[in-house]
Amino acid sequence: MTAFVGATLVDGTGGAPRADAVILVEGERIAAVGNRDEIPIPPEARVIDASGKWIVPGLIDAHIHFFQSGGLYTRPDVIDLRDVRPYADEIAGIRQRIPDTLARYVASGVTSVVDVGGPFWTFEVRDLAERTKPAPRVAVAGPLVATYLPPELKTDDPPLIKVDSPEESRATVREVLARKPDVIKIWFIPLPGQGLASQTAVVRAAIETSHAAGTRVVVHATELEVARAAVQAGADVLAHSVEDRRVDEAFIKLLKDRNVVYVTTLVVSEGYQEVLGRKVRLTDIERRLGDPEAIETFDDLARLPIWKKPWAFQWFSRDIAFWNLKRLQESGVTIAAGTDAGNIGTLHGPALHREFELMAEAGLSPREILTAATQGGARVMGRSAELGTVEKGKLADFLLLDADPLADITHLRRIFRAVKGGAIFDPQALGERRPSTQTRP
Repeated sequence: MTAFVGATLVDGTGGAPRADAVILVEGERIAAVGNRDEIPIPPEARVIDASGKWIVPGLIDAHIHFFQSGGLYTRPDVIDLRDVRPYADEIAGIRQRIPDTLARYVASGVTSVVDVGGPFWTFEVRDLAERTKPAPRVAVAGPLVATYLPPELKTDDPPLIKVDSPEESRATVREVLARKPDVIKIWFIPLPGQGLASQTAVVRAAIETSHAAGTRVVVHATELEVARAAVQAGADVLAHSVEDRRVDEAFIKLLKDRNVVYVTTLVVSEGYQEVLGRKVRLTDIERRLGDPEAIETFDDLARLPIWKKPWAFQWFSRDIAFWNLKRLQESGVTIAAGTDAGNIGTLHGPALHREFELMAEAGLSPREILTAATQGGARVMGRSAELGTVEKGKLADFLLLDADPLADITHLRRIFRAVKGGAIFDPQALGERRPSTQTRP
């Protein structure tokens, strides 16, 4: 048994911080939580003096993709550089670095992640994480059930499987379900010339088949009317912020009535804009913990003659996405923090901390952000009974911080130790890597 003694505990339940707290951990679970005068410390316990520290639940990134590196060559459907680096080489490098990627998450304080779409080999990542100590808990979706498949992503084991009818949709979901995914993910991209109703029928068939097997569904839908159609069809989680229009009261009521979780992913567009616009500004934690091989590719556009001119990349309206997030938070919709890590410019692990900054810019308080990154993520994983708060009986996933996270959300970066399943990790020993010279002011 291990006793963490003397910290100020922010347990994630919404209550006031608890000074001079004691957390007893036995095996992988929390055996007791209370104040020092409430919890007797067994004489055989290993005592960790946490005086002067703050403890919060382990962070959860509710939207990542292990099949993407975060580097320039990882989305040939967005910018096709396969003549510079073959896509097969990019995937091979990603797979080789998976153990390091897992460690980066823990070093960043991220003790659980949800991979919401990738090739069948991502199930092997879940298996690897289960038997690796410095690794987050991994939930996976497997291949996305897609209404559209970019030809650049076609491989022997593609990240998406295109379906053209309700029958194909049901068959594809059954194929993925055979691998026991934690969630099913649908890539709902409305195609021009086809009615939204007919495309929604394909989505509804996938959701019904998944629900019949007891598996929840995450849907990519970034436009208001598409998101509305997805939720009406039965979606449990919206994978992204709504970006095209301000949400209306009917949409808010729909999300609340159906208990839908809304995932943020604000940082992903910024990553594309900075890398393709050749104006990369990394945060301190991105410089310390980001994959150096991915970071090194950010400058490659300047050396490629055809790409000498920076892209004027604009993926979403920042003002609309921010307004929608704040409105939904105020309305009581469940928010989960997610990054879409793996996309160009969005680095596995530390990107979640930049997401927090953007959520704060949208008007969320540090407590609201922390709740989204803990309880919200646990909801997406379907593991609220085990994760998301520091309470008796739950898995011992929490962070020891050097500063108060409720005073400033950037204090969540000041990780002294990360605890996952009772195992204690030093983030410096896990994840310090060669820094980049680029920095965000």
